[in-house]
Amino acid sequence: MRLFVHELRTEQLLFWRNREAAFFTFFLPVIFFLIFGSVYGNDLIKKEHVKGSQFLEAGMIGYGVAATCFAGLGITLVVRRESGVLKRIRATPLPPATYIIGVLASTFLVFLIEAALIIVIGRTLFSVAVPNALLSLLFVLVLGALTFAAMGLGITALVRSAEGSSAVINAVYLPMAIISGTFFTPKGYPSFLRVIADALPLSHYTKLTRDVMIHNQHFWADRGAIGVVALWGAIGLVGAIRGFRWQPREA
Repeated sequence: MRLFVHELRTEQLLFWRNREAAFFTFFLPVIFFLIFGSVYGNDLIKKEHVKGSQFLEAGMIGYGVAATCFAGLGITLVVRRESGVLKRIRATPLPPATYIIGVLASTFLVFLIEAALIIVIGRTLFSVAVPNALLSLLFVLVLGALTFAAMGLGITALVRSAEGSSAVINAVYLPMAIISGTFFTPKGYPSFLRVIADALPLSHYTKLTRDVMIHNQHFWADRGAIGVVALWGAIGLVGAIRGFRWQPREA
């Protein structure tokens, strides 16, 4: 436990001292919420029958989990692997499982702080009510963190170089975030985009988040969405188990 706490503290210090990582993974969803909330937060989204700020708040939590637990985690681990950091850590007395759990716990903590900040901003600036089903919301946040962290670990197996990590992972997560309806309702998409959106985990996770935050449904109300999100998490976990490496892939 002492090693885990020490590793968690170390990862938090590393994250917040890295201004670029903190901006793109933590502050960018918050900034997008402020910008788009100011633009159409008071409008009624007719196809969703909700206020724009309510719709956007849940969407930015979905965007945040993809940015933090998928893209941020994946890029960080690839860079550490290719720079030899993971190799050196593997040679220390620190158990590998403790290191990985510490990294994941730090990532989850960042995401939970981010989600709480978005909810506070929504309540303070845009008069969005705090969700009634807070326990269900907590389960949704944990599900999203676990799923997209597993996908973040899994995608490291597909990225060969530190230089290409940002390009490859952003090429996956940015289109996913846009198509999945985090910013705009997918009900207005062309049919081919809706087909793509229906296959993406973030679409189902964002819908699940909106069901809990906007419609005050319980976590288990949409079991289909939970199943799709969990399936993608399992795929990511299998990819991580089979492809995660401590040694640099590019000598």
